[in-house]
Amino acid sequence: MFKPFANDTDALNVNGDAFSVTNGMTRIAIAADIEIPRDKTGLTTALALQKAVNAIVDALQKDAALPAKLAEEPAAPTGKTGNPFI
Repeated sequence: MFKPFANDTDALNVNGDAFSVTNGMTRIAIAADIEIPRDKTGLTTALALQKAVNAIVDALQKDAALPAKLAEEPAAPTGKTGNPFI
């Protein structure tokens, strides 16, 4: 079962890799190039999409320490570094 924000390794794929949800501790990546036809296959695909998004929303809503906005990853560099190739 896909558990959003649980680790940096899990991935959920729908219709092969036409739709994928890649887990992360601080961010989840969703990539898709998918069509949902008006048939039973389309329904199965739409339900899988709904289940993934609902799990993400549920995890976010249950997080009492949810920040207003995450810091950029990685943090912006400070200062200057000399060119090591000169």
